[in-house]
Amino acid sequence: MFIQTESTPNPATLKFLPGQTVLELGTADFPSLEAAQKSALARRIFASGGVAGVFLGNDFVTVTKTEAVEWQHVKPAILGAIMEHFQSGAAAVDGDATGGGHAEHTGEDGDIVRQIKELLDTRVRPAVAQDGGDITFHGFDRGVVYLHMQGACAGCPSSTLTLKIGIENLLRHYIPEVLEVRPVAA
Repeated sequence: MFIQTESTPNPATLKFLPGQTVLELGTADFPSLEAAQKSALARRIFASGGVAGVFLGNDFVTVTKTEAVEWQHVKPAILGAIMEHFQSGAAAVDGDATGGGHAEHTGEDGDIVRQIKELLDTRVRPAVAQDGGDITFHGFDRGVVYLHMQGACAGCPSSTLTLKIGIENLLRHYIPEVLEVRPVAA
């Protein structure tokens, strides 16, 4: 098994590409070992040491390291943990621990929310996934879109620019009712 690695815009996060499907549907974010209890893969990666977060996508795993370690010290153990997991044949996530960022919204803003979600799913999320992350919709209220950044996007130095210049401008261009985009914590 050959696992490729790619850098991300977040220097504390690397994207690992195992060359096979990690999750069939959705994404899964594990910002701590406690959150990773439903994922054998994430638990193995946390056990390698120096890991602050694990994010699983369709065909990638992004790992965020702690500030106290350097990549050259933790990367070999992380690669080993990923390889060991895939060789075991175990599922990456037990049951349904994945998320897709599809918070329901009803009422008079329902059509606007459907347009926002469609733009996020077709234009934003694929681009963000290439950088090892995801953005999920959390709500729309009085012209403000609330989004949660995950994986490599969480804590990335350029995440504010991504939200404000990239996503906010895109949504405002297509949906005049959108006035602003704000991040939310999980």
